Amino acid sequence: MRSEVSPTARALLALELIQAQPGITADRLADRLGVTPRAARRYVAILREADIPILSTSGPGGGYRLGRGLRLPPLTFSPGEALSLVMAVLDGHHPAADPADTVGSALGKILRALPESVAAQAETVRRTAASAPDRGAARPDPAITATLVRACADHSVVELAYCSESGTQWSTVVEPWAVVVRHGRWYLLCRVVDRDVVRTYRVDRVTSATPGAESFEPPAHLDPVTDLEQHLGAGWEHPTEVVVHGPLELCQRFLGPVAGRLEAIDEQTTRLTGSTSNPAAYAERVLCLPVPFRVVGGPELRAAVREVGERMVAAAQD
Repeated sequence: MRSEVSPTARALLALELIQAQPGITADRLADRLGVTPRAARRYVAILREADIPILSTSGPGGGYRLGRGLRLPPLTFSPGEALSLVMAVLDGHHPAADPADTVGSALGKILRALPESVAAQAETVRRTAASAPDRGAARPDPAITATLVRACADHSVVELAYCSESGTQWSTVVEPWAVVVRHGRWYLLCRVVDRDVVRTYRVDRVTSATPGAESFEPPAHLDPVTDLEQHLGAGWEHPTEVVVHGPLELCQRFLGPVAGRLEAIDEQTTRLTGSTSNPAAYAERVLCLPVPFRVVGGPELRAAVREVGERMVAAAQD
């Protein structure tokens, strides 16, 4: 209840409000604190007595804001802001000037705590620079991501609800081994409990994650990045098998581990086995090969390759 909040706690809350909303008025501050404007001004005075520089300006646009000095005011991040900052570092976050965005809000707090000489150029870049986002990147839900990361750290099983790229939905119980960021996408490397198989799921396609009471022990020699890449092409709805008339090294260079498992048949022929939830996208990936290939398994992939081939032939006609 508001009446039970201590003066110290209210003063710290006042600091957080002034820090998050530069120019906040005494009336607005009082409303957020649940006190009178006179009491709000008293909490501001307490902060100033603690050598926290609180500036005030009069007039219609006036209010309280943090000043700059040798003693930096403490930063108070919300859990969402803290997680978003970490995610921003890992995958590149672009709306950094938007105060409504969690990263933009957290970054604003950091810049306001810096001396003017240091913060000026950074603030200018923050507000004026434009960057081209990675179209293939996909930002997962921070709350779901936090749940999965915590489950990985606690070695707790998790019940997932998932929606594949093709729209298929299912639920399953997994042992979450690691969360890995790869080329702007977030993946969960895990073991599916009831089938005893290793799978990789895109975190942005996880619609819910509920930790369970059971615990597990991850593999002793787990290498999250390597193990993730080995399993990226496994476990989807449509199995695939392609024979490529090219050496293994060439196939590895053009396809990588995402399409599935590559193995040499002989020095000039390679077999690709995997699976996909999107045969059309898989067909386009295989078509990047500069050598002939033949689909020997997977009717959905065969149909997708035929459709793409017919489009290309039609496009080349006069």
